[in-house]
Amino acid sequence: MSFPLLTATAALPAIGAIATAAVPAAKRTAAKWLALLFSLATLALAITVLVRFDPDGDRYQLTESHSWIADFGVRYELGVDGIAVALIALTALLIPFIVLAGWHDADPLETGSRRWRPTQGFFALILAVEAMVIISFEATDVFLFYIFFEAMLIPMYFLIGGFGDRAHKDGEEKAATQRSYAAVKFLLYNLAGGLIMLAAVIGLYVVAGNFSLTEIAQARANGELEMATSTERWLFLGFFFAFAVKAPLWPLHTWLPNAMQESTAPVAVLITAVVDKVGTFAMLRFCLQLFPEASKWATPVILVLAVISIIYGALLAVGQRDIKRLIAYASISHFGFIVMGIFAMTSQGQSGATLYMVNHGISTAVLMLIAGFLISRRGSRLIADFGGVQKVAPVLAGTFLIGGLATLSLPGLAPFVSEFLVLVGTFTRYPVIGIIATFGIVLAALYTLVLYQRTMTGPVKPEVAAMPDLRVREIAVVAPLVVLLVFLGVYPKPLTDVVNPAVKQTLSDVQQKDPQPEVEAAK
Repeated sequence: MSFPLLTATAALPAIGAIATAAVPAAKRTAAKWLALLFSLATLALAITVLVRFDPDGDRYQLTESHSWIADFGVRYELGVDGIAVALIALTALLIPFIVLAGWHDADPLETGSRRWRPTQGFFALILAVEAMVIISFEATDVFLFYIFFEAMLIPMYFLIGGFGDRAHKDGEEKAATQRSYAAVKFLLYNLAGGLIMLAAVIGLYVVAGNFSLTEIAQARANGELEMATSTERWLFLGFFFAFAVKAPLWPLHTWLPNAMQESTAPVAVLITAVVDKVGTFAMLRFCLQLFPEASKWATPVILVLAVISIIYGALLAVGQRDIKRLIAYASISHFGFIVMGIFAMTSQGQSGATLYMVNHGISTAVLMLIAGFLISRRGSRLIADFGGVQKVAPVLAGTFLIGGLATLSLPGLAPFVSEFLVLVGTFTRYPVIGIIATFGIVLAALYTLVLYQRTMTGPVKPEVAAMPDLRVREIAVVAPLVVLLVFLGVYPKPLTDVVNPAVKQTLSDVQQKDPQPEVEAAK
């Protein structure tokens, strides 16, 4: 029997979470180092998965299958395609930087304060989320996926509500109320989506008789499993609704700005760069594979929602006065691009969407983590409380600028490649949608450059005059991510080689081909 590499990759951070939580309260530093060690070991396993994956091989590789709940046809079934491999690598890559960036975020506060928080719990919850996200990317049994899709809400709820941002000027009691509100809103929105999905999962079992993604998809492709048109559409809507909440897609997005605003910067990165990717990934893996006809039926409406997300998110980002809320609305706009690329039903669009998931994760991590370092120094999230930072902290300002330029998809940085592919892939089939979406690029330049101008340039405000520049630990957090942004912006081939074969297979599931150009290229 071969080594269960996928199980080990998901199990290792889960073991790390238990081990970190078990560290005595007096050994806070040991808990931090233990969490970092487990996150690095998980990264090593994720790299092994990436190396062992053959883009030209079978669609699902490194598969594992064991009977679990035999009476209901539930199996412990794992397997990865190129899209899953890329997102597992992204998740495993970001967690060590999230741990390092949050090194002091859960340190005890003043004695006797109700805001005292166990350091071990903070890092244990981060590792628990990592484990659940990774197994969600690996699961090829629909019921197994659903369990972890929902279970990850529990540690995220405690990370948002129990370990919130310290940059509050409204007093401890009001800050605690705002954190609780954000955590409950996050939980209720996602639970509502999950409950609707559960009904759809049960409906799928009634129709198909099992939960195996590969078996159901194969039966549908061979004509051995027929679904009534109305049944397929209702099941599709049940799955898509849950994924759209997680994504987050307009108008189901409103939980995200509150959650990111009230979270610590590392937890905000965990939300938007890691957890939310499960939603867009699941659209590719489950919606398109299980319900191809319904996916094509719903495409026009979904594309309209995606374009609204792009423009709406960017417009609201322009008007924000809170740095974290600005980044949250920018992420809503970016997720609109991802969903648009998925449902453009072209190879360029879906390749761009997958690359966008990875590149957005990296660029948002850089921007949000630097913003977190900036906010912790000033003790405020308000843009108006900053000014002239580049004169007193040039390295911080420089890395903040790079993160901002990546967010607006500057050529030469990784997000440009993915955004360009999404727009090209959309325009070839839906030119009007593609044209409207380009306005999101203009607005991205506006909110990013205005944010940089108001915080980093101009006269030095007295409150930031003594602001220290990035420390060694903080440079260690952002420097590798900046290098990766530049590398993938100049040479994205290693990522596209892994992703493209899976994208072609997904297009084949929905029986779509790329539109032929109206003018043939000269030979």
